[in-house]
Amino acid sequence: MGGLNRRMTDGSETAVEFGHVRALNQSELLDTLSFDRDGLIPAIVQDARTKQVLMMAWMNATSLERTLALGETVFWSRSRQELWHKGATSGNIQRVVELRVDCDGDTLLILVEPAGPACHTGEVSCFYRTLEHHVD
Repeated sequence: MGGLNRRMTDGSETAVEFGHVRALNQSELLDTLSFDRDGLIPAIVQDARTKQVLMMAWMNATSLERTLALGETVFWSRSRQELWHKGATSGNIQRVVELRVDCDGDTLLILVEPAGPACHTGEVSCFYRTLEHHVD
């Protein structure tokens, strides 16, 4: 296992542990991806420091390219049919620390430094509800 330390904008450091990681340049990344028939790919957003999953959103090639150029998450809104810069109106931007692609090239994992809550409800994570499950 390897690892590295990432310096966050607040000056703290976070350890990132990983097994085998292959670095790709932007062209290789785009060639690796498998978008669905609507030209979309799911993007899971995770806090780079806490590792908490914050949200899931959709990206198209344009939103991914804007994310890489801006260094902040930009998604595709399926309901509004437009690009959506996360935090543009709320101030709760997500600064991209690292972007990963799964083994099939059909899902992105974006590690971010969030400026505030990810969920439109004000919750830190969109995954704040849980199913009560009792094992007999």
